[in-house]
Amino acid sequence: MTTTYKYHFDRHTIYWSIIYLVVFILLGITLYFLYEGGYLSAWFTSFIVALIALMSLSIPRKIVITDEWVEICCLLDITEIRREEIASIRRVEKKQLKWVVPLFGGCGFFGYYGHFFDLRHFERVKIYASEWNNFVEIIDIYEERLYVSCFEADKLIAQLTPKKA
Repeated sequence: MTTTYKYHFDRHTIYWSIIYLVVFILLGITLYFLYEGGYLSAWFTSFIVALIALMSLSIPRKIVITDEWVEICCLLDITEIRREEIASIRRVEKKQLKWVVPLFGGCGFFGYYGHFFDLRHFERVKIYASEWNNFVEIIDIYEERLYVSCFEADKLIAQLTPKKA
């Protein structure tokens, strides 16, 4: 049996994405007119286009639950966790993640994804979220923490919680 949980962008994420795009475009236009198409404006434009492309390919799209796997599907990448390797799963409030800062990934540009650093526990965590809300923490048997946002968080937790005999 396969269940799919789609990601939904909230208004906050959409506003931040628009702000990022506007700032990138304004910086590109400003550099173009300041340096009249010189080396710096060409380098900046190439860098921003590559950055936007890389970030766009990492945008989380859906969570797919099968009998054996939990898959977090992005536009290009799939993160897979075997269901028997899940040590614990629980719902997390967004205030518990206020000490989490980005190391390498997107923060507000069509979601929150990538590697983050938890300053409270001094460890690296992975986040795949389309909104800064409705978080589910998945800890595997290797003690790696993964956070996903899911509009149906309680249903996801109920489906992934092991049945007790």
